[in-house]
Amino acid sequence: MDLFQLETFVAVAETRSFSLAAKKMHRTQPAISQAVRKLETEVGEPLLDRSSRNGNLTSAGELLLQYAEKLLNLRSEARGALTELRQLQSGRLSIAANEFTCIYLLLVLEQFRRQCPMIKVAVQRAFASHVPEDVASHKVELGAISYKPESPALRSIAVYRDELTFIVPPKHPLAGAKEVRIRELGAESFVAHNVPSPWRQRVLEAFRRHKTPLNMEVEMPTIEAIKRFVAMGNGVALVPGICVDAELKRGDLVRVPVRELRFERKLRLVYRRNSTLSHAAQAFLKIVEATAQQKRGRYVFEKE
Repeated sequence: MDLFQLETFVAVAETRSFSLAAKKMHRTQPAISQAVRKLETEVGEPLLDRSSRNGNLTSAGELLLQYAEKLLNLRSEARGALTELRQLQSGRLSIAANEFTCIYLLLVLEQFRRQCPMIKVAVQRAFASHVPEDVASHKVELGAISYKPESPALRSIAVYRDELTFIVPPKHPLAGAKEVRIRELGAESFVAHNVPSPWRQRVLEAFRRHKTPLNMEVEMPTIEAIKRFVAMGNGVALVPGICVDAELKRGDLVRVPVRELRFERKLRLVYRRNSTLSHAAQAFLKIVEATAQQKRGRYVFEKE
């Protein structure tokens, strides 16, 4: 039972005529008759009362007509839904990110929502180490991470260059310094992020290499908590630069360059190598690329 047979049957039922149905469907009358007979053979029941001049339906024909109309309506709805999807009038975009990478997404998602307001966006919080697996296992379509994924099943695009930033409260003795050396930080009380990361390991190694104690007397679960605690005058911290732009502009925090801690890392968007991106994801990446061309500087769009 295919849709053409059902469509032909519905046309005959509506027009009560094989010839009129043929004109409506732009087919020959024999083709219409053959399609209806094939349908009758498949369902095992006569659908038209051929003894009637009015082209009346049999009981089986009346029953099948109800289902045929529903199926054809569903086909029409499916075509409309696919058209809406292509035109970004519907759809869903799912992205996995951690607290740090979400900061980058905010700006791009603002532009995306303006251009594609009908697309539902779901940003799922995840540990950075889990994001590649979430993408590969189809839990999300895109992922935002700050390292290059090792899996050959994934592709990545570098979209932002960030740097490690040493922050202090405005009244801190080092707040007015143009630059400090790492050995000057041995007496400072650091507020640390308690989530393991490659940056944390590089910082620990740098302090060991310069024989300088790193006093992490307070650990916090989020960067937001670290920023607020430092702004209150409770120590100093090392955080991703993108996370403190607003606080630095307001004067809530002060950035002090540390010569030995000039670490830069790239923020990347990752997706499955052998999958076709949804129309929503393709539109999102176009906005990411346009943002890099417009803002330049730390914003980039480099396929890896």
